[in-house]
Amino acid sequence: MANERLRAAMAAGGWTYNALADKVEVDPKSVERWVNLGRTPRRATAMLAAETLGEDVHALWPSLRQARPARAVSPELVALYDQRADIPVSTFVDMLTQAREQIDVLVYAAVFLHEAYPRLNELLRERAAEGCAVRIAVGDADSSNVQQRGEEEKFGHGIQSRCRLALMHYRPLMGVPGIEVRTHATTLYNSIYRADDQALVNAHVWGVNAYSAPVWHMRRNGKGGMFDTYADSFDAVWTTATPVRGK
Repeated sequence: MANERLRAAMAAGGWTYNALADKVEVDPKSVERWVNLGRTPRRATAMLAAETLGEDVHALWPSLRQARPARAVSPELVALYDQRADIPVSTFVDMLTQAREQIDVLVYAAVFLHEAYPRLNELLRERAAEGCAVRIAVGDADSSNVQQRGEEEKFGHGIQSRCRLALMHYRPLMGVPGIEVRTHATTLYNSIYRADDQALVNAHVWGVNAYSAPVWHMRRNGKGGMFDTYADSFDAVWTTATPVRGK
C-alpha cells in the first residue's frame, strides 16, 4: 500500500526521490519504494527523512512507534522501547492522566512534552486539584553537570537553553497547591517519569541525545524491586534540588 502521507509531504516541499535520497544517503529506488510500496526505512534513516521533511516520524511511518514486549526477566518490566522517539506522547499523557496520588518528573529539560502536548500544565493542575502530589525537577542550566551533558551531546549551549525553556514552561505552575518545581544540578543517569505505580525511565547514554536512547516502562510489583530503585533515586535527587519560587 502506498504511503500517501509521505507522498504529500514530499510534494509539499518540492522533494524528488533523488533529492530526498541524496539528503538521507540512500538509493533513490529506496525512497520510491517507501512512497509507492509503503516500505518502512530503518529507524535512523526514517528519523532523518522526517526531520528533513519537517514531519513527525510516526505520522509518516506509524509502525515505528510499536514497543517490543519485554522478556520475562522482571515482573515489573512492561515494555522496552529502542528509543524515546518511538513512544507516542499520548503514552506519557495517558500515564499522567491516570495518576491519583503521585506524579514525579526528573529530567534535564524534556521540552518535547510541552511542545507536543500544550495542555500539560492544565493536566498537572487537574491532577493536583484531585489530591495528586506533583513534583517536577529540571536541570539547573548553570550547573557544571548540565554543561558537561551539552558537551557530550555536542549541542554546545543547547541543553542549557532547553533547561531554561523547560523552567519557563513550568513557571505558570508556581504556587499551585500540590505542585512543586525544583532545579537540580546532579549527573542525570536517567530521566524518570512516574505516575503512581508506573514509570517510564529514559536511559542517558554518553554522546547520545535522550530521544535516541532506550526507555523501559515499569509497573511496581511489591516493595524493593526495580521500580523502587528508581523511585528512591528520584527522592535522593529531590532532597538536593533547589525550590523555584515565584512567577
